[in-house]
Amino acid sequence: MQTSSLILALALGSASAFVAPHSAPASSALASRNGWTPDESAFAFGLPGTIAPVPDFDPFGFATNADLDTMVKYREAETQHGRVAMLAAVGFLVGENYHPLFGLDGKEILAIDSLTEVRLVFPAFFEILTAVIGILELNRAVQGFMSPKDAQEKMFKSEYYPGDVGFDPLGLKPSDPAEFATMATKELQNGRVAMLAVAGFVAQELVDRKPILFNDFGYGDLLDASNPLY
Repeated sequence: MQTSSLILALALGSASAFVAPHSAPASSALASRNGWTPDESAFAFGLPGTIAPVPDFDPFGFATNADLDTMVKYREAETQHGRVAMLAAVGFLVGENYHPLFGLDGKEILAIDSLTEVRLVFPAFFEILTAVIGILELNRAVQGFMSPKDAQEKMFKSEYYPGDVGFDPLGLKPSDPAEFATMATKELQNGRVAMLAVAGFVAQELVDRKPILFNDFGYGDLLDASNPLY
């Protein structure tokens, strides 16, 4: 169901797709940053994510004018939002055609209305969702953020790589820094596309009140003109 997909999106959006190294090498800062060494002379301090045909794309100068801590904050936000958007995009397409949870199986529900529908049949849903998000965000804060008493000059720990909070259940994280940079770039690019796609999905459904696959591809039972969402 779309709701369950969005729950998963919000929850996993606060967890990284990569796991931190299991051992703590003597040269801890370099190892824990997945081979990335901040370079003030490079775009975005040398973080992965810039590729042809528009390398170093920063029309508003966010990266150009950022110090290291601010750049890590920007990349942390971009990575996390991209992960949520990728899951949400899948949730739109799958959830509008298959949503067996909360007794809503077989009911035609637009993705943008799914949370409202769940709230009607399961009033405690948002309280539970808030608790889950809070736990995951607390873990992210412990992994990468300075404690409040030490955060006067910077927000993030020196050894923290933006988005890497130790979640890699399938063991996909490369150990080679170059391979890691390639994977990180792929994740960022897919996340950027997903953020644009989800924004388009929401806008489209708000305007025409039709499911995405039906509207764009003529797919599904909604072709029946007697359906209230037709």
